[in-house]
Parts: sequence; structure tokens; C-alpha cells
Amino acid sequence: MSSENSRLKFYCDDDRCIECYACSVACSQAHELPTGINRRKVITMNEGLIGLEYSLSIACMHCTDAPCEQVCPVDCFYIREDGIVLHDKETCIGCGYCLYACPFGAPQFPQDGAFGTKGAMDKCTMCAGGPEETNSHKEKELYGQNRIAEGKVPLCAAVCSTNALLVGDSQKISEVIRQRVLSRGHNHQSSPAGWSMAYGS
Repeated sequence: MSSENSRLKFYCDDDRCIECYACSVACSQAHELPTGINRRKVITMNEGLIGLEYSLSIACMHCTDAPCEQVCPVDCFYIREDGIVLHDKETCIGCGYCLYACPFGAPQFPQDGAFGTKGAMDKCTMCAGGPEETNSHKEKELYGQNRIAEGKVPLCAAVCSTNALLVGDSQKISEVIRQRVLSRGHNHQSSPAGWSMAYGS
């Protein structure tokens, strides 16, 4: 596996997120997700508390030690060398263990029912497709667009008008955030909720 510094990461700058939902809508439309499946969500923290309220765009964080992969009884998850956590829908049995293990609520299920009736899990793929042949009809049908294979950033980050949502090499993202914090001239939290939980730093 490649070094930690070359792994792709998501980062949402809560000072820039304006809760416009463009990331969530673009993701759902581009990947033609069924109703009820939301790979990316926008949430408001400390809602109603003046001066403490902020918004975040969240999805699968593609964790370094992904808990979903660790609890899956059928090993449907796999982690690419660039750190993207993907899964095989044809192996998934819909048990829901990954949902309970994920601190970000990333796994989504098309049905709501008892064990075995939830359907194959769906989650953010960081626009990197799945285990099928790259850019094949089957890959697009099961996992959506594969923008990473085309050298593009995930659509959610591409449509973010305030550049709040960043994706890329962890070192480069850290440098961008460091520069933003310095330019703000105050001691702002330099990593958003979940960053240390997902990436261990």
C-alpha cells in the first residue's frame, strides 16, 4: 500500500460551508441515486445557538482504518492504494453491520426491514466507481460515475461554490487549511468534526 501522505481525503471547511446543498444534489443526480439514498448530506451543528452554529457536508470519509471493512462478515469492502474505500454490491448481503460501525452514517440501504431485507448497501465512492470494469455500463449502473479514472475531482467538490469541500492528497489539503487559518488571523479549529476519527491525526 502507498504511503499515508498519498492517500485521498475529504475535508469540509465549516467556515466556508453555506448550507446550499449543491454537493448533495449534484451527487444524487450525477449518480442517479434512488429516492432515499443520500451519499452526501449537509448537516447543521449547534443549530440555533448564536455564534456556535455551523454547517458541514458529510459522506463516507474513506477512513484510514475503515470500521465498515473491519466488521463486514462477507468482506465486501476493499481499500484502494490511494485510500478510497469501496465495496462490492454483488457480495454485500445487506446485514447492516457497516452502518452500525460507521461513525459518519455513510452506509445507506434501499430498503428498511429485518436482517437480509435491506438490499445491497450504497455509499459514497469518492466518484471512483466500483469493482466492475472501469467506465463499463455495469460499473456506472451499480456505482455511478467514475470521475477519478478520468482525472477529475469528485462532483461534490467540483460544484462547491465556496471551495468549502476539498478532496485530494492529505498533505496538500492540510497546507490549504493551514493557509486559510493563518489568513483568518484567529485560532480556529484546524480540523473539522470527524477528521481525527477518520484519519487518525
